[in-house]
Parts: sequence; C-alpha cells; structure tokens
Amino acid sequence: MKEIVPPLSAILRNDAAAVQALFQQNVVPSYGRFDIVLSHGSGSYVYDINGRRYLDLGGGIAVNSLGHAHSAITESLLDQSRKLIHSSNFYYHEGQGRLARALVQLIGPGKCFFGNSGGEANEGLFKLARKFGHDEGRFEIITTLNSFHGRTLAGIAATGQDKVKKGFEPMVPGFRQVPYNNLEAMRAAISPATAAILIEGIQGEGGVTPARADYLLGLRQLCDEKRLLLLMDSVQCGHFRTGRYQSFQRILEEAVQACTIGSETFLPDGISMAKSLGGGFPIGAFWVRAPYADLLGAGTHGTTFGGSPLACAVALKILEVIQSQNLADNARKVGDYVKAGLEQLAQKYPSVIQNVRGLGLMLGIELTPHIARLPGESTRTQAVRFANLLHAAGLMVIPAGTQILRLLPPLNLRKDEAEEGLEVIELAVERLAN
Repeated sequence: MKEIVPPLSAILRNDAAAVQALFQQNVVPSYGRFDIVLSHGSGSYVYDINGRRYLDLGGGIAVNSLGHAHSAITESLLDQSRKLIHSSNFYYHEGQGRLARALVQLIGPGKCFFGNSGGEANEGLFKLARKFGHDEGRFEIITTLNSFHGRTLAGIAATGQDKVKKGFEPMVPGFRQVPYNNLEAMRAAISPATAAILIEGIQGEGGVTPARADYLLGLRQLCDEKRLLLLMDSVQCGHFRTGRYQSFQRILEEAVQACTIGSETFLPDGISMAKSLGGGFPIGAFWVRAPYADLLGAGTHGTTFGGSPLACAVALKILEVIQSQNLADNARKVGDYVKAGLEQLAQKYPSVIQNVRGLGLMLGIELTPHIARLPGESTRTQAVRFANLLHAAGLMVIPAGTQILRLLPPLNLRKDEAEEGLEVIELAVERLAN
C-alpha cells in the first residue's frame, strides 16, 4: 500500500535536528526562530522534545489566555466536534450568536463579525472605514508610528514600522502615520480624504506603550468633531489582558473616577480582536458600534471559516472560565506584582534595564542600548540576546524591536509562577550587569 505521509520516526525519537531539518527543507523561512523544538505544554509551562521545562511568559504572543492544554478548551473542542464543526455562514448556529452577544455585553451596543485572525479583523475595520466614507470620497485612515496592524498588504500599509513594509512597495494607498500619543499631530494630519483614525490601546510590537487617557478622550472628541470613525486595534491588548476587557477601559479608570468629561461614556466606533479570544484556537473578530453596525451589508464582507461552531464553542468556554475564576482581577493583581518586581530590578540594575511599562499582564522591559556582550555571544539585538539568556535559564519571553522584551503570560498565571519568573530574570540581569 502506498504511503500517504512519510514516516516521522526521527520526531518520535525526539531528534531536534531532524525536526529542524524538516522545517529547513519544507517550510518557507519567513520567521526568525529560536533554537527550541517544542513538544507539549501544561498550564504556564511548556516542554521541549528533550524534556526541558520552560516557564512561558510569552503566552504564544498573548494568545494562550488559559495557558497550555487547559482541560476546559479540550473538552469544549471534543463536545462541539461531535455535533458540528463547520457549516459556512450561509446558515445560522447558536454559538456565533451567543458569542457575539457576550462580546457586545462586554463592550457596548453594536454588532460583531467573526474571522480567523487579527489580520482579518483589521481588514474588516479597513473596509468599514472605506464603506463609511465612500459616498463622500473619503478613504484615508490615519494610524501611528510604531504601530502594528498585521501582515496583509493593507495591514503593513497601516503599520507604522518601516521594517515591516520593506520589500513590499508600493504600499496600498490610503494610510498615513503620525506620532503616537500626540493629539495635535493627529489633528494636523486630517485631510478632506480622511475617514478614520486607527490606534492600539497599548502598542504591542512597537514596544508596549499605553495610550494616555487624555489622548483617548481627545481622539474621541476629534473624531466626533470631524465626523471620523475612531477604530482601535485590540488584537494584543484586549480580552482582559490589562485587567479589564479592553485596554481603554483600564486606561480610563482614573479619568472615570475623576469624573473627566467623556470618560464614562467613551467608546470607539470599531474594535478588532483575536489572540486571547480563542486561547490558541484560531478566531478573530471585530465589533462595530451601533450607529455603524449595519454598514457592511450582505455581500460586502465574508470569510469561509470565520465564526465556525468549533471556534465559537472554544471562545465561549474561555469567557466562561475567565469570568468564573475572576481572571481579569488575577491579571491585574499578578501583573501589578510582576511590574513592581521589574521596576525594582530597573532601579537595582540601571545599566541593564532602562524602563518598565505596561498594564496587567502586558508588560515591557526596555533594555539599555549598550549592554556588554558575554564571551562568545553573537551580534544579535539586545532583545534577542536577552531572550536567549532567559531561554537557557528556562524562561520564555517575546522580543519587540531591538531592545524591548514583552511579557504576555496566561491570564491564570499564579503568583508563585510570577515569583519564579522574576527570580530567573534577576539572575540574567545580574549576569549582564557584571
């Protein structure tokens, strides 16, 4: 009988070199991968094929909201797969309606569209803006420097990082970038062609930089004044990561307490979501505020796999676990604990850590530009060098740019696991400082 798939004996023997060879021979080399071959995970930990354990504070880049191999996700996948996996969006199914209702209740009056990724979710927002401004000839979306909005052609045109655009010119027209957290720069950039403004509540790939409360409120006022849509990319910073469902809700807390005008009623006009929404199962979504929720009518937008019964079952189960176990509060408390610990390290080792920023379990460590190299160390960026040092000590983090590391762990990270992570980071920092 003819073999359909070649035997994987090398993988079964836990041969890391054989797995890497499979990638080198058969996988497009579009990623710079670390020299780690993973096997399985459990909770906040992941294991390589040699049996080595790592505390995963990267969380699959803010995806693994309940950690690895959570039983609730497994059970929801099994239960739903026995009923209906896929049906297409020509038909109704209860799960998609229930998930949309849950997200609307967490954000505000509006409606949701479901796709498969953050890139797809942002494409939906781009089309929403185009549709909104079409009859008046408005199509332009203003975004910010150091932003990141995906890897599609429109996504990289929207992104405010030249390294992402390189090699894919000419850019899709209709996007311009201005400095982040600068309201006057945004106001000055508005043209007769502008239809929308798009920002991240916390810039992730750009270095974990939160928006200021006055910036958010100013953008809302500006968009109301100029009849523009205010759109927010919450793919990385959303879904309870900051301790509230959306990062803008956390950022505006003090403004609400101070009764700052506009803070209590603040809502963007559209929000893109993905990553933690599915806890590792591919799903993306965008929410549209009530006045504009029907702009994308039948035939104007679609996807084959978006909002499938399987994806919606997982997302609903994740919401259930987050709410029943009060993981938003956990993200806030454990995140504040980790941030305080990192700030102490920055004070103790200023030659290595320049700054610590972020909210909840979305934190950034900014390294100083000129850390002395260890013997035999390569000429890679500061962030990659430090990440490799942490990997060697059994800890995973995510680089962002040349000198920033992101911590994006599961929302159910325990305090003792946070303590373990801080201890490993301090040992690595101490080594570099000496």
